Amino acid sequence: MKKYVVLILVCMFALPLLAQNKFVGANTCACHNLPKVGKQMDIWKKSKHAEAFESLKSPKAAEIAKAKNIAGSPSEAKECLQCHSTGFGSAHDASFKVEMGVQCEACHGAASAYKPIHNKPENKDKAVAAGLVVNGGEKMCVACHTPKMHPMKAFDFKKMFDEIKHPMPKG
Repeated sequence: MKKYVVLILVCMFALPLLAQNKFVGANTCACHNLPKVGKQMDIWKKSKHAEAFESLKSPKAAEIAKAKNIAGSPSEAKECLQCHSTGFGSAHDASFKVEMGVQCEACHGAASAYKPIHNKPENKDKAVAAGLVVNGGEKMCVACHTPKMHPMKAFDFKKMFDEIKHPMPKG
């Protein structure tokens, strides 16, 4: 019985927060570039995720868009932005810049509610309840890493995750 009461309370308070979460953008995650947290931003900046939006401005992107009968620029097309940017069509703060590509919140959830509290280990459960996704796993990745819009190599989750993982240093 106690479990159900707790579950109901979590739903009553956490779900409204999730509904109100806004994307704030990777540019607000500067603390994640400190050595004590593994310089996680540097890992992201060197990844193809950080370049995903820019890739939409290439001649190859224009060729793919034309073949898919997508009108206009790929960097403005819903069909392309859904995977080459973060939070397409969702609420975002003024700090959010779509041009930064596939940002932290694509995997970790819109951060406006958890950002102020996620930096202390004792707040982890509260941050998760406020929308922080700790590990979305393969299911989250294959939503975009699929050849539905354009040809791509077979997606090997384990190999690709090893390239982008950014763990907190131990100690």
